[in-house]
Amino acid sequence: MLEILSPRLLADLFVNGLLFGAMYGVAAIGLSLIFGTMRIIFLAQGAMIVLAGYAAYWAFQLLGVDPYLTMVALIPLSLAVGAAIYQLLFRRAAALEDKNTSLLIAVGLMFMLESLMSLAWTPDPRSITTGYTATGFEVAGVRLSVTRTAGFAIAILATLGVTLFLRKTLVGKAVRAVSENMDAAALVGIAPHRVNMIAFAVGIALAGVAGCTLASTYAIDPYFGFLFSLKALIALALGGLGNVGGALAGGLALGVIESGASFFLPGWADAVAYLVFLLVLMFRPEGLFVRSVKKA
Repeated sequence: MLEILSPRLLADLFVNGLLFGAMYGVAAIGLSLIFGTMRIIFLAQGAMIVLAGYAAYWAFQLLGVDPYLTMVALIPLSLAVGAAIYQLLFRRAAALEDKNTSLLIAVGLMFMLESLMSLAWTPDPRSITTGYTATGFEVAGVRLSVTRTAGFAIAILATLGVTLFLRKTLVGKAVRAVSENMDAAALVGIAPHRVNMIAFAVGIALAGVAGCTLASTYAIDPYFGFLFSLKALIALALGGLGNVGGALAGGLALGVIESGASFFLPGWADAVAYLVFLLVLMFRPEGLFVRSVKKA
């Protein structure tokens, strides 16, 4: 195999890994926001991504709406849905010290969404085929897909948008304050439940963005969400909890790892990803892209 390796092949593997890993990064950012404020791992994030993908698919099939235009409409809708889910399912559980209740609710929501999507649309994979789906272009000899490149650009914009939201707005600063110390934030007048709802809504909005991007590039089915949640969790572990830029970087790193593993170890890409996850948790639990703090 070493004889067929070339700089161009390695560049193709690297670039394609980055482009696919960008979607992991967007999902990981949503997980990071929800975990940062509520301290739960929202395993239903992948199911929400697939649900958004189905929305884009049916908007294209029935109405002829481009998936990227659907994304624009889905962002405010996803914000509203996220706020409603928090109020209905997680508001009371978020106040409990034992976060197992919230985790079980998230797992139940995931299974419910998977079953409903399977009953409504069957388990058959679906994909969006537009006039530009099979098109691409070359940059420095590397062939790039239009849809994957668009997904990468959207991931960068989403990361910048969330970063600006957290750093430059009063609401974003409140989210950061609650994620660092909920009790102290409450003492200075910040309403924790309102902040939780906002962070949860933004996390679901990111799921809407990832879903439209995913459906315009790959085939989706109702049960793909759980696997995607696991990959987003690995990306989050690689990037470091509470680190928006790190979540994207972790997704990109995971995409490159899977791309290389798929070529060099066919059929073992998932196993390699989980092995990297375990090694990071064992030797670098704070994440690969977080500066270590040395203990005195």
